[in-house]
Amino acid sequence: MLLAAQIASAVVALIHLYILVLEMFLWTKPAGRRAFGLTPEFAQASRVLAANQGLYNGFLAAGLVWSLLPGAPAGVGVFFLSCVLVAGVYGAATASRKILFVQALPAALALLLQALA
Repeated sequence: MLLAAQIASAVVALIHLYILVLEMFLWTKPAGRRAFGLTPEFAQASRVLAANQGLYNGFLAAGLVWSLLPGAPAGVGVFFLSCVLVAGVYGAATASRKILFVQALPAALALLLQALA
């Protein structure tokens, strides 16, 4: 079960690295606009805010990667997965229900697997 929890945490980290790329580097490009349903004008006007969001997603990914390294402090994975879960629920309630499935559900699954490990 530990391996499944680690794989699930790694998947959540990869999701957040992908979100970092979308928000920091592709926000105004067709792929970024398509992913978030943005007009070119809105994407351009909000690109600095999106880059900031992307940086925070990178911090979440970094914390999850850290949790997978040998010698990582106990509980660090649970902390970062909990942060992802809270951010996903908040995003689903305030921005898009899709966030519940893209962020919150994978984090919840990884947390469950960690609890069972």
